[in-house]
Amino acid sequence: MTAQTIELESQLDAIRQEAQAAIAATETLDQLEQLRVKYLGKKGPIPQVLGGMGKLDPAERPRVGARANEVKEAIQGDLDRTRTALQAAQIQARLEAETIDVTMPGVFRPQGRVHPLNGTIDQVLDIFVGMGYTVAEGPEMETDYYNFEALNFLPDHPARDMQDTLYLPDGNLLRTHTSTVQIRYMENNDPPIRIAVPGRVYRRDTVDATHSAVFNQIEILAIDEGLTFTDLKGTIKVFLQEMFGDLPIRFRPSFFPFTEPSAEVDVQWKGRWLEILGCGMVDPNVLKAVGYDPEVYTGFAAGFGVERLAMVMHQIDDIRRLYSSDLRFLKQF
Repeated sequence: MTAQTIELESQLDAIRQEAQAAIAATETLDQLEQLRVKYLGKKGPIPQVLGGMGKLDPAERPRVGARANEVKEAIQGDLDRTRTALQAAQIQARLEAETIDVTMPGVFRPQGRVHPLNGTIDQVLDIFVGMGYTVAEGPEMETDYYNFEALNFLPDHPARDMQDTLYLPDGNLLRTHTSTVQIRYMENNDPPIRIAVPGRVYRRDTVDATHSAVFNQIEILAIDEGLTFTDLKGTIKVFLQEMFGDLPIRFRPSFFPFTEPSAEVDVQWKGRWLEILGCGMVDPNVLKAVGYDPEVYTGFAAGFGVERLAMVMHQIDDIRRLYSSDLRFLKQF
């Protein structure tokens, strides 16, 4: 064995010892990968050592090649063992970090509740959607035409005083009822029509236990050939039975500019009659305003305040409780 062969084998042994020490000191998988590239890569120290094999006697070259392979396998074995150990340590650390102490008291986050007004609106709409109605919505800021004129409120009609509202500097106003959506919907759709219209409305009312200047309303509208007051009564009866159960219902003659004939509907609730909603057959002038032929089509409409309905169902004594955001009150629902 020549001196050159001994020198090359010594260099290979030194590389192995250096790599072994470096691998043993590695703490992360990234560092380990860098060592793999450093010692086993094409530009690593082992290929550099083997580059000197050209000066060796041909009989000595297999010996040095075998020693180089032994060093590579030893380094690769150290890398594999260290990688396995680091991966296991990483998994263990993650498990310890994510461990839940089941003896610790739980963290309670109270869930939100459905506001009684939203709950009432959802319940009403579910009933009418089940009867084939489509939910329609429209703007809260309206023109005089959609809020009054198209609904048969003449400019000097005293019924306007009943629905005085908040007027805006540009001549528009905040709608006093969701009937405005009925006009807009009929202008853009041909009969047959069946819609339920929820929304916020505004009137210049003095706020007290039963009145609010801002409240919610739901109206329904049905337009088709051959609809009669009997269809209106049947629809209202089914709706009220779904809401209150099988209770006595009565219709009283009333007046609305946009319906003729018109009626107020009462329910006998807990031993006394309560006014629930207003309704009637759509006035022919309203049908003409949207381009429908009143000789061909008839229809009915009904509407009510959501707050009134919620107060009856939940036995609430003051409408202002619905707007005060008092959690002591809201947690009851």
